[in-house]
Amino acid sequence: MSRENILHRIRTALGRSAGQAVAEPPAARILVPEVDMETRIASMRTRIEALAGKTFRAASQEEARSIVAAELEGKTAVASNAPYLAECGIGELAGVRCGITDREELREVCAAADVGITSADYALADTGTLVILASPAEARLVSLLPPAHIAVVPRERILTGLDELFAVVPHPAEATSSMVLITGPSRTADIEQFLVRGVHGPGAISVVIVG
Repeated sequence: MSRENILHRIRTALGRSAGQAVAEPPAARILVPEVDMETRIASMRTRIEALAGKTFRAASQEEARSIVAAELEGKTAVASNAPYLAECGIGELAGVRCGITDREELREVCAAADVGITSADYALADTGTLVILASPAEARLVSLLPPAHIAVVPRERILTGLDELFAVVPHPAEATSSMVLITGPSRTADIEQFLVRGVHGPGAISVVIVG
């Protein structure tokens, strides 16, 4: 069957004719549910823990710093340049490298560190997903290369889900070269259908929700 015959049958099935202008796409249907913050936090923690991640609540930035310090005991870490981590004093903790701006140096440090520490631009309550807009403040390597990841997130950044995310950031390509969505530890079942963690990214993740 010729190409034109195939296209003719498709057009006929769609009720269209040759040369007909393409219709405008329908408007985006974004539905943002009303969910109070405590319910969002509870959902966020449940989803992360269901994927073998760990969560913590911190009433203050000082408490968040203490939680991270306890998680890092005896380990080396690299922290992103996120302003919120600086506010929490994460870079002052023993064994934490931060303030790195050179790409090659960052790669070497991330490859040797036990833990990568970031904040997150947003978090999605319905799936337990961290959303990081790649930038000099939040380099992708910090959340992807070390074998464990700790994210310190203020509660006001927790959104209900993807619909609210795209209502807040309708054109992410204008803000970043990549939007990284992290849902639980890295995992795959491609290897003979056995679940393996840590193949494509950190095998352990901890999220500290502040406030």
